[in-house]
Amino acid sequence: MAATETLAAVSGSIGSVGYGLSAIGPGIGVGIIFGNGTQALARQPEAAGLIRANQILGFAFCEALALIGIVMPFVFGID
Repeated sequence: MAATETLAAVSGSIGSVGYGLSAIGPGIGVGIIFGNGTQALARQPEAAGLIRANQILGFAFCEALALIGIVMPFVFGID
């Protein structure tokens, strides 16, 4: 009986754990985008406008993944 009560207590915060794990991917993606963008700007400063536009677009896509990750526990239901 005690094991069942403990399992029920853990299932209440499992959505938060899932979001924490899903936020790792977009965090790494944003770091890669801006790191590579900085290298590209150092190598070709004349293409700064195009590189910056691509950085912002990539950043928006990565952050959309993070927002999807925060919504999914609510879509599938948290007990």
